[in-house]
Amino acid sequence: MNYIDLHCDTISELMKDEGVHLLDAPLQINLKHLKEGNCLLQCFAMFVYLKKTPKPFEYCIQMIDRYYEELNKYKEIIAPVLSYSDIAKNQKEGKLSSLLTIEEGGVTESNLANLRTFYRLGVRMICLNWNFENGVGHPNFTLSEHPDFKTPNTEEGLTEYGIQMVKEMNRLGIIVDVSHLSDKGFYDCLKYSSKPIVASHSNARGVCNHVRNLTDEMILKLKANGGVMGMNFCAAFLDEDEEEGRNTISCLIKHMKYIKRLAGVDVIALGSDFDGIDPNIRMENASFMPKLFEEMRHQGFTEDEIERIAYKNFLRVLAANMPEIVEN
Repeated sequence: MNYIDLHCDTISELMKDEGVHLLDAPLQINLKHLKEGNCLLQCFAMFVYLKKTPKPFEYCIQMIDRYYEELNKYKEIIAPVLSYSDIAKNQKEGKLSSLLTIEEGGVTESNLANLRTFYRLGVRMICLNWNFENGVGHPNFTLSEHPDFKTPNTEEGLTEYGIQMVKEMNRLGIIVDVSHLSDKGFYDCLKYSSKPIVASHSNARGVCNHVRNLTDEMILKLKANGGVMGMNFCAAFLDEDEEEGRNTISCLIKHMKYIKRLAGVDVIALGSDFDGIDPNIRMENASFMPKLFEEMRHQGFTEDEIERIAYKNFLRVLAANMPEIVEN
């Protein structure tokens, strides 16, 4: 079974050590793990910790440079996706596909010229917020000594620049990602985006009451929008008892079944958050993905439903957002 993973933080880990490489890095994601797991496409997020990075645009460029250095080093194994047709091309050549994404819209520094620069460099999805207000919008909680993970931000959403950014992302063909964004920001994106949006690594709040997850209403609105939500493997977002949340496969299936009953399977995708979460979970790395699909079969999901969740639903969103390269 092929699969697509909407979110990982692997490049952030590689940035810590020039001697560690994507082929066999001791991480949750490396090329060997991806091949063993039958990955079709891996989304690699350039995560920038805004409050600790004096020049976020510049640092994000450095991360993108490292990303392409790794892809060039292993170009016989993995290739970038710049337009939708690249996926089939890479698959025909026996290569993994890679989608360049950003986690922290603040790296644009409230400048649409910077956004267009990222597009030219190959960025095709941007998570508008992380855990700070960033000139684009507001998060559902702000990192602090005692953050509130239960009370969502329903008052502060996208800024005026954020609205402009969403519209320009639509024009260019960059997918709008609302994971981390406030509840108000989620609805703002639905209002201003003309294309399907995603929550790349967010689960169901009705199963695990954490503001990083989506409410029932949000899930139904996302389905109506044609978007998807990527199931996050982080224990804290799978179960309010984090120890229980480490039972990744059983918890993921619990969320999937809940969402399926609520809205059907077409809104469900996978967004592991590998290499950005505590690795002490049952799904140790990307090579374990076939175990998830096997258990889904045992739990009553049909082969068609599994395929839609594993990769077809996100392919639909990709096709709607980025059919061809935009001249800009």
